[in-house]
Amino acid sequence: MTKEITISPRTKVLELLEAYPELEAKLIEEIPAFDKLKNPLLRKTIARMTTLQHAAMVANIPLERLIRILREETGQEIVLEYGRIGTEEDKAPPWFNPNHIRRTLDARPMLEQGEHPVGEIMAALSQFQSDEIFHLIVSFYPAPLIEKAASLGFGHYSVQEGPELFHIYFGK
Repeated sequence: MTKEITISPRTKVLELLEAYPELEAKLIEEIPAFDKLKNPLLRKTIARMTTLQHAAMVANIPLERLIRILREETGQEIVLEYGRIGTEEDKAPPWFNPNHIRRTLDARPMLEQGEHPVGEIMAALSQFQSDEIFHLIVSFYPAPLIEKAASLGFGHYSVQEGPELFHIYFGK
C-alpha cells in the first residue's frame, strides 16, 4: 500500500512517484525532460533531491499550474479555491487592504537555515482580528500552510513577484 502525501511545492519528485506511481506519465507529459526518470539510477538520485518547485522552474512552467494538475490527478483539494495567486496588477479579494497589514514576516532567512516558521505564523494568526492582515514573504508557494490557515477560517491573497519570491497575505 502506498502512503498518501499532500502535494506541495516542497514535495520531492521521488516521494511523489512513490506515493502516486500513476503520476509518472502526467509528470513526463508536463515536463518532457522528466522522461529521464525512467532510468532507475537517475530516479533514485535526481528525483530524490528535486522538489516540484524546482521542477517547475527548470521546465519554465508556473508552479501553481503543476501543483493544480497533480492535485487534480490524485483527487486532492485545489488550494487556490481559498484564495488566489497572481501579480500585483490582479484584483485583490475584497478583504485585502494594505493599510490593514498588522505584521510582516520575511520567512526566507528562517527557511534557508532549515527552520520552519509554521508555529510562529499560526500563533500570530490566532491573535489577529477580522480586519487585520498578516503578510508573509517566502521563496515558494506554501500550499500546506495555506490549507492549515484556511481550515481556521483565513483566506489568502498571493502575489508572485519572481520564481522565488511570493507575498502571501492572510486575512478573514
